[in-house]
Amino acid sequence: MRLLAKAMLAAALTAALGAPAEAQARTPHIKHFFVIVLENENASSTFGKDSEAPYLAHRLRRQGAFLRNYYAIGHNSLDNYIAMVSGQAPNPQTQADCPFFTSFLPGTPTSDGQYIGSGCVYPPGVATVANLLEDSGYTWKGYMQDMATPCQHPKINSRDNTQTATKESQYAARHNPFVYFHAIIDFSTCGEHDVNLRVLRSDLRRRRTTPNFSFITPDLCNDGHDSPCVTGSPGGLEQANRFLRRWVPRIRRSPGFKDHGLLMITFDEAEAGPGDDADSSACCGEQPGPNTPSPGGQTPGPGGGRVGAVLLSPCIRRHTVVKEPFNHYSFLHTVEENFRLLPYLGYARSPGARSFLPAALTNPCCR
Repeated sequence: MRLLAKAMLAAALTAALGAPAEAQARTPHIKHFFVIVLENENASSTFGKDSEAPYLAHRLRRQGAFLRNYYAIGHNSLDNYIAMVSGQAPNPQTQADCPFFTSFLPGTPTSDGQYIGSGCVYPPGVATVANLLEDSGYTWKGYMQDMATPCQHPKINSRDNTQTATKESQYAARHNPFVYFHAIIDFSTCGEHDVNLRVLRSDLRRRRTTPNFSFITPDLCNDGHDSPCVTGSPGGLEQANRFLRRWVPRIRRSPGFKDHGLLMITFDEAEAGPGDDADSSACCGEQPGPNTPSPGGQTPGPGGGRVGAVLLSPCIRRHTVVKEPFNHYSFLHTVEENFRLLPYLGYARSPGARSFLPAALTNPCCR
């Protein structure tokens, strides 16, 4: 990816974004930022008294910081994953989870960092946080459970056959945001960075092999999406809880995490509906973007509902609760600000998309 046509990419970014504000100088620098993204739960269900994920809802929440007003930005899944790594708002195809792997057209940039069009695979001028990290000398990886080959994705303009889990594979391309950008998949380095989750075990053994940014996606069973799973496992929050009990301790024991690391656990979206549990609420002055009037999709509304998030870090005191609202654009802003990746991408530069680190990193020893 270092061979990316930087002139084209830089020109597109400069024209679309302008100069962002400087990051707060006193915010501790997180050296290894991990995120685990689970599926389709309202915060009231996940973090309620009778939660089916008690390890996350009670034990981990007590051990770190709870962002209780953390929101998704749309329905269904894919538009949220896209927003987390690029700041691009939903369009009709990403809201439908892109059953066909079509090109995003016409791909016209706007002054606020958005691109006009509809489709799935964004043109080369649309950068992601992965591009900015790599171009700034940082390391990143997407760890995708059950992915058969590195950087696995459908062929352009073909059907996505990973939409439904099978006994042979429970990988879903729509939960792997990196494969929806030509700025990543057009280069052989995609296979070095977008890998099976198994690779994370060896990468965690040493600080130097642990990426600065790790995006972790469980398969369709372990992320809580399917219930029950095609394999006969229970699925849902119960299954997601089991996944976290296996992987969270491994991450927290790693040298990279212990050295100013941070792990975030959140959900792509709340319940999309139809039904009484559907939640398409939003926060942070979220804008619908130029390509769809209703980010809530089949449940009309301005966003993807309240999902909540838990942060774990040596830089966070136990029992920290953050009441201020944040969303997936805030997540991207937080990562960019932490690593000084400028300019901010898409709606990560909007006034409401501020970093949650100043409120969450409560351990003064990290300052």
